[in-house]
Amino acid sequence: MVFRALNGLMAALFALAVAVQYNDPDPVRWMAIYGAACVVTLLVAIRGHAPLAASVAVGFIALAWCVYWASTSRAALGTYGHMFDAWEMKNEPIEEAREASGLLIVSVWMAVVALQTRVKARP
Repeated sequence: MVFRALNGLMAALFALAVAVQYNDPDPVRWMAIYGAACVVTLLVAIRGHAPLAASVAVGFIALAWCVYWASTSRAALGTYGHMFDAWEMKNEPIEEAREASGLLIVSVWMAVVALQTRVKARP
């Protein structure tokens, strides 16, 4: 029951992430990844489980994109400590750090969902 509630909370957070992308220069791809994570977590919150392939696929895509984004970004490691100094976009490296962190959150939570699905599926 606790895991379902946590997924309900994550679904709400991912839905919020979808909603705030409307003013992003490239909103569709960000809305798609956060929307996919929202659907997976909503399934777990409502049904108690989601297809393993869905959580693995969304998590893998988010992780691969995160690694690519972080490796091509101009955000230095110290930039990550200033991501929440202000709500608006202060500069491009901070925005890139936020985006990489969001992708990391998606990939970690999808890994948690996938592991929980595997554990529940064992006889």
